[in-house]
Amino acid sequence: MKEVTKTVFLPVLFGWTFLLLSGFEAISQGKVVDRVISVVGKNMILESEIEAQYLQYRMQSGITGSAVAIKCQILENMLLENLLLNQADLDSITVTEGEVEQSLDQRLRYFISQFGSQDKLEEYYQKSIIEIKEEFRELVRNQLLVRKVQENITANVFVTPSEVRAFYKTIPLDSLPLINAEVEMVQILKIPPISMEQRVLIKEKLRDLRRRIVAGENFATLAILYSEDPGSASKGGEIGFFGRGELYPEYEAAAFKLKEGEISEIIESKAGYHVIQLLERRGDYVNTRHILLQTKPSPVDMEKARQELDSIMNLIRNNEMTFEEAVTKFSDDPGKNSGGLIINAYTGTTKFEMDQLEPQLAFIINRLEVGQYSNPVLTTTEEGQEAYRLVKLLSRTEPHRANLTDDYSNIQEWALMGKQQLRLSDWVNKNMSNAYIMVIDDYRSCDFEHNWFMDDR
Repeated sequence: MKEVTKTVFLPVLFGWTFLLLSGFEAISQGKVVDRVISVVGKNMILESEIEAQYLQYRMQSGITGSAVAIKCQILENMLLENLLLNQADLDSITVTEGEVEQSLDQRLRYFISQFGSQDKLEEYYQKSIIEIKEEFRELVRNQLLVRKVQENITANVFVTPSEVRAFYKTIPLDSLPLINAEVEMVQILKIPPISMEQRVLIKEKLRDLRRRIVAGENFATLAILYSEDPGSASKGGEIGFFGRGELYPEYEAAAFKLKEGEISEIIESKAGYHVIQLLERRGDYVNTRHILLQTKPSPVDMEKARQELDSIMNLIRNNEMTFEEAVTKFSDDPGKNSGGLIINAYTGTTKFEMDQLEPQLAFIINRLEVGQYSNPVLTTTEEGQEAYRLVKLLSRTEPHRANLTDDYSNIQEWALMGKQQLRLSDWVNKNMSNAYIMVIDDYRSCDFEHNWFMDDR
């Protein structure tokens, strides 16, 4: 059983899933009778916000603790978040529309994956994805501001190897976390070339769509029907606000030259071919919609790529070169300079839990021993291009209690989090006086980490 413990700062400093889930529940369940529980600077904390997080907290399996204790912890997290938001205002810290949009898209993709599809997510909350996105825009903006302030506060915090070892020794053996099985992999990627005939065909199809738009057909409707950008097609091709340096260079150059409502010529980028419409410009930020069509290699070119990997595999088997040498010489992977290591998009590390792998890759990896490599397997690049790859299993760990030998990086991160939390706690004590803070008397019985009651300070 998990007990409610006083990890007051961790949900704000290190996680967004719990807060975002709570917001989703508030949207789906509607409003309750409200009253103001607290004020921090110019921000209010409402009882409905605490109740929404409390309900979501209770939905997590294995959670125990009294309602009072949980709500006290939730309120202190919210007090901290609002104190940091107040500091962002004092320091004129901002986030760009592009940062907000990117974060919204990332988080919505996560929840869509949890529900299984966008339709199921929309059905559950009885709102369109665009409506959900707009209702969450301010919440996500605030979370990004909070993160920036915290990063400033903890910027110079680090841990030494001796501190990591000392931290590890403080953890009782029966309290060491259970680490799931993890794997590390490298790959040799072959991306088949796109024939000139295929490029001409795709450009002509896109040119016809552009002619229809210019003739008066609705851009958004055609984007929904024909665009091959999974992230924006369902939204009529709209990608939201992005600043300079945040889009493909060719796309960005074309977008910033357009007038509002104007349609671009055909633009080529790494993702494929685009027709772009500028919806709105705010200084150095543009909101655009586009139709993306991607070129696809012919079956003949796909087979050539597979045969080339077969030949490379034979060179490795005959000891004419190592897998690592073949990565450097033959791989089309941009990450080949780091040895072809496959990066986990969820964590930014090279380690994957098995349920983080796409099903086909998980099936292959389960059949490999450490040091073995697969036959050529079909894959899709981040840009949506079909390709083949050889995958070599570098390491595999079995489920185990965390230890310094196998899990040093994890323990180092936990030690750093603890040290950052102490720095943040010190900052709160020193900066509470920078904001007007009011908490109603109903919460005076809370065992808060900090004294949030102005009359008692």
